[in-house]
Amino acid sequence: MRLVVVSAGLSVPSSTRLLADRLSAATVGRTAAGADVDVEVVELRDLAVEIAHNFTNGFPGRKLAAALAAVTAADGLIVVTPVFSASYSGLFKSFFDVIDPDALAGKPVLIAATGGSARHSLVLEHALRPLFSYLRAVVVPTAVYAASEDWGAEGLPERIERAAAELATLMKGLPAPSTRSAPVKDDREEETGKSELTVVPFADQLAALAAR
Repeated sequence: MRLVVVSAGLSVPSSTRLLADRLSAATVGRTAAGADVDVEVVELRDLAVEIAHNFTNGFPGRKLAAALAAVTAADGLIVVTPVFSASYSGLFKSFFDVIDPDALAGKPVLIAATGGSARHSLVLEHALRPLFSYLRAVVVPTAVYAASEDWGAEGLPERIERAAAELATLMKGLPAPSTRSAPVKDDREEETGKSELTVVPFADQLAALAAR
């Protein structure tokens, strides 16, 4: 089983890489009982020049080609970006712009981000989740955001473990846990085999309003 971690952190050390490492360790811990997990980390800062060249000449360099192949062959992905201007970083987006559009179809992905303020936590829902939904990946329900004040505070470890468990479940080929409740059945339907709901055509409803 192959787990690939994509980190878009720029500094060394990086809080983005730290979050990526904690998420991957938690995921391995959730899957190790059932299978061996091979973890590969892709540091995008090392690929920045090759990504730029790929845009201008249409061909990936050796390191970029290896990273794209790793992501394509992965059984699961963890992707982590710092927040720049209330969205994912340009380097993060550029990497997923050069990947084959079908490479992530059906692939389990855990999305995460780091930032200096908790006010940017919605970047997960308004930027990252739509991006990977567009790429037809299967995004786990729990996304993880870590602001500066979250490190060492309550809540972050629990979110990491919950997201890791969801990713591990999908990597094992099991269905993702459903958050929807079961539909409520009308007792009258069970007795008669059909609903007694009467549907009034919209034209009739308009005619009734006009007659008042």
